[in-house]
Amino acid sequence: MSSDAATPEILVIDDEVQIRRLLRMTLQEAGYAVREADTARAGQNEILRHGPDAIILDLGLPDEPGVEVLKRLREWSAVPVLILSVFGQEGSKIAGLDAGADDYLTKPFGGGELLARLRAVLRRTKPVVATNVFRLGRLEVDLALRRVRKDDRIVKLTSMEYALLQLFITHRGKVLTHRQVLRELWGPKAESQTHYLRTYMLRLRRKLEDEADGPGYFQTESGVGYRFLGEPES
Repeated sequence: MSSDAATPEILVIDDEVQIRRLLRMTLQEAGYAVREADTARAGQNEILRHGPDAIILDLGLPDEPGVEVLKRLREWSAVPVLILSVFGQEGSKIAGLDAGADDYLTKPFGGGELLARLRAVLRRTKPVVATNVFRLGRLEVDLALRRVRKDDRIVKLTSMEYALLQLFITHRGKVLTHRQVLRELWGPKAESQTHYLRTYMLRLRRKLEDEADGPGYFQTESGVGYRFLGEPES
């Protein structure tokens, strides 16, 4: 999220350089701060690390359908999403709206229409601060501020440790396989590098868990992966 509260930050996820350039120029001229990503994975990393105020999401990304990115995002965030489709992608557009998009634009589009639709989705968005705070026992994670506390003390996590924790919170109660986690955070080429994951899981457990409390937050599924235990407190 932009450090200046008066300057909303927009994340553009699109693999077309020309489209990103057009969007960046249009948005910056209108007073928005802009971040860019050209793949689903890069876009997801930007969302986790920076928490944009709104997202412009292309449905036709090279590594994964934009609809799948949107479905995962809606499991934990209500950030406004404006999807982009090309003429003739009626089915994809409907799937995007069903998955939780706030509005859509069909390429090619005019700058005036883009800004009007963006202003509209930003106006409709209600504050969701309460839903952005995850609490479980002595652990509290503020997903909007990227702040982790245990026993009311700040827990310092690296960017990758935080991204791993957020991934488990997003999919709490579900088993995430080694390959799923490695692919999500390190990319497809890292799917066999299980030592990456073991190292970061050990770091997270040392920082967040207390052996005196029992099994802790993370459950190891032998030979398969890990599960983040429990449901958040209301």
